[in-house]
Parts: sequence; C-alpha cells; structure tokens
Amino acid sequence: MGNDALRHAMAVARKTERDIASACGVDVKTVSRWLSDEARLPHPGHRWAAAEALGVDEAVLWPEALRTAVKVGPDKEVVSVYPVRSAIPRSLWRSLILDAEKNIEFAGYTNYFTWLEIPGLAGTLRRKAESGVAVRFLVGDPESEVTRRRQESENVPLSLSIRIAVTLDELEKLRDAGVEARFTDYMGTSVFRFDNQMIVTGGPVQAMGHDAPALHLQRRQDEGIFDSYAAHIETLWAAGRPVRDARM
Repeated sequence: MGNDALRHAMAVARKTERDIASACGVDVKTVSRWLSDEARLPHPGHRWAAAEALGVDEAVLWPEALRTAVKVGPDKEVVSVYPVRSAIPRSLWRSLILDAEKNIEFAGYTNYFTWLEIPGLAGTLRRKAESGVAVRFLVGDPESEVTRRRQESENVPLSLSIRIAVTLDELEKLRDAGVEARFTDYMGTSVFRFDNQMIVTGGPVQAMGHDAPALHLQRRQDEGIFDSYAAHIETLWAAGRPVRDARM
C-alpha cells in the first residue's frame, strides 16, 4: 500500500520525486520507495526536509512518526513486535537493507533464511558493499562441536550444516566485493543491524529460527536497547574466526 498522503502533498505542491530527492539529499529511488510503501518511515532528517519542501507538517506525511515520538519509556526504541520471525514482511527486510548507508550486519547462526526470503539479496549486498557500506556476517562453523550437537537435537532433513553451507557459498561469491564474514560459536539471539535500525530475534530453545519472536528496533537514545544489541554484535565479531582461516 502506497503513501497516498505524500503523493497528494507532492501533487499539490507541484513537486516531483527528483525535487524531493534533491531537498532531502537522497537518491530518487529512495523517494520512490517512500511513495510505494506506506509503512516505510524515513530518517527524521529526511522527513523534516520533505515536509519543509512540501509546506506541510511531518505528521501529515508520516503519522507513524508522531505515534513513535510520544513514547518516553524504555520501549521507545521498539518500532514493532512480531510473534514469529517469519511474520516480518519481506518489504521491511528489503527497505532496511536498501536504506542502509553505513552498516549492514547479519549476526545469526545460519542466516539461511535471508537468501530465500529477501529478493535479490546477493546482488543488493554486492552493490551496497561496492558503494562503501560495511557488510558483515557472523555464521556458525559447520564443523564445530556446537553445530554437531544442535544438529543432532534438531534432527531435521535440512540440517544445520547444510543451511550454513548455503550461506558460506553465497558469501564466497561476495568476498571480492568486500563482504566480511567470521565464524561464531554463539547460538542464541540473532541480531540483524542496518545503520540505526535492527531486527532482533530469539526465543525458546526448542523453537526453530522462523518460529522465534522478533523485535524491530530503532536507535533513539544512548545506552538503550539498541546499543546493547549493537555491543552484542561487536563482542561476537571480536571473538569470531575469519571464515577463510577455518577448515572448509
């Protein structure tokens, strides 16, 4: 569903997508995504610039921004809650990746689902990395004892090591673009970061990844929930082993 309020305001002000892109300092394709996805919430600076260019209040164009702003407690960084990770719209994953300008980090154990559920992920990550975005993956070692034990407990046809192998194969194709990867022995909460937004997922021990609850977070304060999970990624990355140094 598109953002009809933004489209109407542009028509009234006689502004084109290129006009808004220029006013906000973004690519025209970014404005196109704002128009095509009502749920997409641009960065605050971009919202303010667009509202000023169109001569309307920010809340008219993006009512969700106002609803988010009234949060004052520790939950103000929580954008959305999903009962299971598989309920997260593909459009959200894609918008988070496309809007990222500095960091894209996948800190799961297999990251297998990303190649299936996010259309054109490999190509998008290549373009992002080649444009200067730091793209990093944490992934489990298919030969580790941690993987072996979990694989035995899961006892499913599409084994853990096979799912990891899919990710490793995709990452090998992206190595020349500058995409980095390290092995981790941590199997618990998965964190996927895109600049100042992230998806955090984890749940009961017996739950498979797609059945785990998930949070969509956006950084709005120092030392908040977002920063805690960002530090979690950095800790795992520092302890990780470069994939190229591991036995394949």
